[in-house]
Amino acid sequence: MQKSISPPLPSTPTGRIRHRRRWHSHEVVPDVSKLNGSLLLVNDQNKYRSMRIRTFSSLWMLGSVILILYLGHLYICAMVVVIQIFMASELFHLLRRAHEDKRLPGFKFINWHFFFTAMLYVYGRILSQQLVNTVTSDKFFYKLVSGLIKYQMVICYFAYIAGMMWFILSLKKKMYKYQFGQYAWTHMILIVVFVQSSFTVANIFEGIF
Repeated sequence: MQKSISPPLPSTPTGRIRHRRRWHSHEVVPDVSKLNGSLLLVNDQNKYRSMRIRTFSSLWMLGSVILILYLGHLYICAMVVVIQIFMASELFHLLRRAHEDKRLPGFKFINWHFFFTAMLYVYGRILSQQLVNTVTSDKFFYKLVSGLIKYQMVICYFAYIAGMMWFILSLKKKMYKYQFGQYAWTHMILIVVFVQSSFTVANIFEGIF
């Protein structure tokens, strides 16, 4: 006869339960207002000061845009150019590496050389007639603008070739991957920034809005 072996009954972890109860009794309840390491807005002492700053800055920006719209087409184009420069500056810094840039002094100026070359090419074609009509014949700027418009394509071509030669002469061993990556990234930025802005600037002289 084999004896039937019954499975052992699970022991009640009374000690653990008591220990957990004792632990919970000493547990500190986290402050809801300081979750995620930040204070809630309802407990912020500077919320009204922050609201005033945001309100004044918004009104200042709105007033500046209205003033630029009132001044006319060329001032709106200048605003677009300033916005483009800040956009390109932010995009250029996305793939920058401080260690590589220290080994390549002056390499970042190549990006801006291509940027202003593209600006001269795009805006020279769009603004040629408007600039000639804006300046009068008795001013020095008339001859300057007329010369730039007449030789605009030649200037842009040689400026781009000079930038390419500058890039080739700046190549260094063990830095080719980073340099060619920056070169490609620069041209992608020029496409993204100038394709949309060229339509914007062309539309400005057809009625601003």
